[in-house]
Amino acid sequence: MSLPEATRAAFSLLFSGDAALWGIVWVSLKTSVLGLLLAAPPAVLLGYAIASYRFGGRRIAIWLVQASLSLPTVLIGLLLYLLLSRHGPWGSLHWLFSQPGVVLGQAVIATPVLVAFTLAAVQALDPRYADTARALGASRWRTMLTVLHEVRFGVMAAVISGFGRVISEVGCALMVGGNIAGQTRTITTAIALETSKGEFAQGIALGIVLVVLALAMNGALMLLQGDTRSAGAGR
Repeated sequence: MSLPEATRAAFSLLFSGDAALWGIVWVSLKTSVLGLLLAAPPAVLLGYAIASYRFGGRRIAIWLVQASLSLPTVLIGLLLYLLLSRHGPWGSLHWLFSQPGVVLGQAVIATPVLVAFTLAAVQALDPRYADTARALGASRWRTMLTVLHEVRFGVMAAVISGFGRVISEVGCALMVGGNIAGQTRTITTAIALETSKGEFAQGIALGIVLVVLALAMNGALMLLQGDTRSAGAGR
């Protein structure tokens, strides 16, 4: 099948409401969002804590966070496979080749992105924000909320980048999920499978979905940032 023919077939799949295609999209969205929801609270708190407090080994912690961004997802998949396999320490969970296993993998992959972006956002903020909050009697919890509110766009960028990282990765989802149709087959694993079979129409269609998701997420962030800046200028 030529590229024009495959592209026409891809758009036909998209607009015909193909159940198999949109089932794959649903599994990807479900596991990616659940993974983000699982990872975001502790990751944002950890990024804030590393940026805000001085402690022994802080530079090492920052170095490890930055280094973890470069970890191949297939390596994360291998480690989780060993942990979740029948003879692994978490084998009793029976999460290997299941959606909970994929969600766990997505959470692990998203965590370094969320921590690193939050860390960078808090470090870039004028420290007088936190100092003023403490001087006015704010508790540590209230001070943290104040700081995170000021860097909310940085945190939102972290979430969007984390979403892009997990929904577009293939190594971990393939190793931990097993690419089971209707259960753990995600957009990227389906693209890899269909391409290996020489069936390009579904792969192109799923690739279009990924591009649309990326444009929509980043467009929403840009619009929100623009609206907020306009409101601030109006005041």
